[in-house]
Amino acid sequence: MTLDILGRVRGGRADLSDDAWDSVTAEIVLDPTLLDETATLGLDSFSHITVVFHFDRLDPAKVQRGARRPRGNPDWPVTGILAQRGSPRPNRLGVTTCRLLKVEGLTLTVQGLDAADGTPVLDIKPHMPDFDPRGEVRQPAWAADLMRGYW
Repeated sequence: MTLDILGRVRGGRADLSDDAWDSVTAEIVLDPTLLDETATLGLDSFSHITVVFHFDRLDPAKVQRGARRPRGNPDWPVTGILAQRGSPRPNRLGVTTCRLLKVEGLTLTVQGLDAADGTPVLDIKPHMPDFDPRGEVRQPAWAADLMRGYW
């Protein structure tokens, strides 16, 4: 499989620390050789977008293929990498829904995207609540603990 990099994150923050992403404002600059100006037409009518990106700075040797404690926290259970949202995933893909502040041609201004400056963006979708899960949603207590300072 080959994926094209549709664009890159510009601005925001350079560090990859785990918390306090909600106040981060950045731009996604899309590649005009892959998309024309009409690719974002109508996107500004959505409040949020879902961004698929590549954790390109993660050393492939640090990829997890089994279980670990989330963030290495000894208070949280050993959990399989596919039951976590952390970066050391086999394909090193991140998916985040963030606020869309502005669309100017192929430049999107977003808030709360947990991807650092320069991160390759692989796809963008408008967030539509009708695609969210139907019915009850559950998660373990450690996941709520992990997210307390994230946003």
